[in-house]
Amino acid sequence: LSGCFKSWDHGGGLCAMPHVHSSAQCTARAAQVAERSLLPAVRCSGQCLHGKLRKEECSCLCDAGYGGAECGMKIRFPFHACDVRIDGDCFMVSPEADTYYGAKTKCQEKGAMLAQVRNQKVQDILAFYLSRLETGNRVTDTDFETGNFWIGLTYKTSKASFRWDVGEPSSFTSFAFGQPDNQGFGNCVEMQASAAFNWNDQRCKTRNRYICQFAQEHISLWHWDP
Repeated sequence: LSGCFKSWDHGGGLCAMPHVHSSAQCTARAAQVAERSLLPAVRCSGQCLHGKLRKEECSCLCDAGYGGAECGMKIRFPFHACDVRIDGDCFMVSPEADTYYGAKTKCQEKGAMLAQVRNQKVQDILAFYLSRLETGNRVTDTDFETGNFWIGLTYKTSKASFRWDVGEPSSFTSFAFGQPDNQGFGNCVEMQASAAFNWNDQRCKTRNRYICQFAQEHISLWHWDP
């Protein structure tokens, strides 16, 4: 394994020197869209102050150092909030749960994006970390599963493929055996606890915890508080 984990209360963390660079961009808030595009298209309006508009999802792709729904917020975020570091990228696991698009918005508000798991290394490190989360740190509400985590991958009917929130196709996948199996209904992807945190396609309105990702180019522009 290669990556750094924030120390747990009951013991030390795990850390190894990264050696592979990865990249990501900051994705802005997505409009609430119908799963598998079953509803008519919604006219996209608005502006991206420091980023580019993605008309397909009616969302912004923020420039490095900016976040918020319209990429108008200068990001100030402490590096020590990272739960996991992998090859320079920072991953933060949410303590609360939300729908897919709610989770996407909350990551965006922090200047992050839902995690892009682009290779087996990142998959293995995140799965290991999630498996070690203490029970007392889990969400206890009974109206959603607390062991599953949204990542930034959805099925795009117009492209007939799963794509990351930045619009790029997924060349790497880690779907559990028999998945994806919700053709036409579940087009958002979760890391599923019962499948050793391999992937499952799920209804986007399901409430899960989620993983936000901060890329190296964003971290380098963070403003440090004294």
